[in-house]
This record gives sequence, structure tokens and C-alpha cells, in this order.
Amino acid sequence: MSAFPRHIFRQGLMASAPFTLMIVPFGALFGVLATAQGMTVTEAMAFSIVVIAGASQFAALQLMQEGAPILIIILTATAVNLRMAMYSVALTPHLGRASLWQRILVSYFLIDQSYVLGAAEFDRRPDWGLAEKLTFYFGVITPICGLWYLATWVGASFGRALPAGWPLDFIVPVSFLAMVSPLLQTRAQRVAAGVSAGGTLLLWWMPYSSGLLVAALAAMIAGAVVETQEERRHAG
Repeated sequence: MSAFPRHIFRQGLMASAPFTLMIVPFGALFGVLATAQGMTVTEAMAFSIVVIAGASQFAALQLMQEGAPILIIILTATAVNLRMAMYSVALTPHLGRASLWQRILVSYFLIDQSYVLGAAEFDRRPDWGLAEKLTFYFGVITPICGLWYLATWVGASFGRALPAGWPLDFIVPVSFLAMVSPLLQTRAQRVAAGVSAGGTLLLWWMPYSSGLLVAALAAMIAGAVVETQEERRHAG
């Protein structure tokens, strides 16, 4: 690896630094809740390593606690992770020419932070080639994913020693607000976010948190409709 890509790798490390402050309590909280739900430390670690998607992991845990059918758990976790398909489409122009094994790694490590930081930096650096973009991407995910695994293990192994009254669950919504808020730049994005949040609150009464599925579908439809209207307006 040349000096220039090493410099870009360090840029990725530095860009991810603010998110590492949230990843540690986020991952530890998952480990604590997973073992409280009855999982072993090994099962909790396997969950984080295989799924590596905090939001869907927490959603699945909540539904397991409520005794939801396995189909509902799978559908909810899938719905929460549907945003990864949109992330993939957005990153394809930048990373789609990578080799097969590189694309496999990019896909596995595609998380909210790697997309947010990668997409923003790639747009700011039109002079970067594929090697520079991949280097920055892996620089971002190295500390975040490493700390996610470590924090899960710490939470699962030592979570029972934490005081029961510690309000750690606030970390989840705060971390997602910090990531999502800067991305709401277009009217379609803001409408989709509003419909998603409002629909989830209005449909709280639905069993097994299935209102989340309905709200997510409504948000995608609303965002698509608004974006289509905007494109027609600009074309006209």
C-alpha cells in the first residue's frame, strides 16, 4: 500500500472517531440485553458478528422478549435493514468496480456509519479512484466494527455487574439521530423520515411492534412519491 492510501486510511480512522464514542455503549447494551434474554455469551457474540446491524438486533431482541412468532421477528429485522439495499445502490457507482472478494467485504461491513461517512467523502473527493475509496471505507469500519464486537463481549460477559437503574437504552435513539439528521437534505428525505416517525408513534398499538413494518412501507412510498413529483417539476 502506497503512502497516499495509508494517509487516506488514517483519514477514515479519524472520520469514524466521533461514532466510536457511541458504538461502545451501544454494543455493550446489546450484550447486556442479549444475555438478560437468556443468550449465552457465545450466542450474543455470534448474533453481533453474523448480523452486525444494531437496530435490527435490538428490534429482534425486543420481539423475542414479547414472545413474537419467528416470522414476525424475521420480517421486522428485514424491514429495519431494508435501508442497506438503498445504501448499496448509492455506493455502487463508487465501489462497484471492486473485485469480488472486496465487494463481499464491503457488503458485510456496510453499516450506517460506513455509508454515511463514505458517501459524504466520496462526493467531496471526485478525484479519488477505486483504491482511495476502498482505503477510506476500510479505515472507517476498522475501529467501529472492532469496537462493536468488543463491546458486545464486554456487555454479555459483565453486564450483570452493572447497576440495574442505569438508563443505557437512551444510546440507541441518540446514535441514530446523530447519523440520520445530517442526511435529511431533500424534501423527499424529510417527508420519508416524518412519515416513518409519525407512523410508528401512531401505530404503537399494533401487536409485536408490527406497526414499524407498516410505517416503514408508508415512509418509502411517501418518499418515492415526493421524489417523483420533484423530478417532474424540475423536468417541466
